[in-house]
Amino acid sequence: MIGANKATAETGCLYLVATPIGNLEDITLRALRVLKEVDLVACEDTRQTQKLLNHYGIRKRLVSYHEHNELTRAPEVVIELEQGARAALVSDAGTPVISDPGHRLVTLCLRHHIPVVPIPGPSALVAALAASGMPTEEFLFVGFLPARSGERRRALVDLAAEPRTLIFYEAPHRLEDTLKDALETLGPRPAVIAREVTKVHEEFIRGTLGELLERVRRKPPRGEMTLLIGPGSGTQPAATQVSLAARVAQIMREQNVDRKAALKQAARERGLPRREAYKQLLDDRS
Repeated sequence: MIGANKATAETGCLYLVATPIGNLEDITLRALRVLKEVDLVACEDTRQTQKLLNHYGIRKRLVSYHEHNELTRAPEVVIELEQGARAALVSDAGTPVISDPGHRLVTLCLRHHIPVVPIPGPSALVAALAASGMPTEEFLFVGFLPARSGERRRALVDLAAEPRTLIFYEAPHRLEDTLKDALETLGPRPAVIAREVTKVHEEFIRGTLGELLERVRRKPPRGEMTLLIGPGSGTQPAATQVSLAARVAQIMREQNVDRKAALKQAARERGLPRREAYKQLLDDRS
């Protein structure tokens, strides 16, 4: 039943099984059937997956598969698949491989001619986008932005001219900094924080990036976060359009600050280290 025209006596099959992102009822009948019939389940956190399997009365051998062990674990799983085993790969929540471990295992299976079968289901980014009110015709899923401020700003500057809806995953403790960086690099675009989607405390917080920043500062949210930012105009904000030297002069004039303070702000806007910003400033003036 499970592997019709997929697994053979010589080789097994890898199933990428989407699991609930919060509400345990959000799992497909096909996903439950596959989980019941496979020989093993590779999962990020065996404790988390065990809760799901216990809820549906499924008993399976669990194998931990996460970002810290996938370099060695992927070949181990492939060896079992080559011997005819059928395995399901799941993440703690949602669709495996999407901003979760699994890409190495998938590519290794394909290299060894082992079938890889998606079992679609819940996805936090799709659920958040559908209910956000943002344009859905075209969108860009970025995943997690860099944790370091400078790297995050550089990534956002690169996205400034992007005309599609932007979707990010973000940790609660970094949300305020991300909103601040996004406001300064992308401008006052419409945005949505989708919090705890499908869970008891599900919440959609809508407004401009500035309004969301103030809201988060007053009441820091907790839980799983998806941040959606509305499309840009197709051009970069004025702060990043002009040369660094011109921007420094503009800040000095508008804010009545010295060159050092203006350069520091301009560098922060562009996600540049101070030394690199100073070098660019000299180049612009030469």
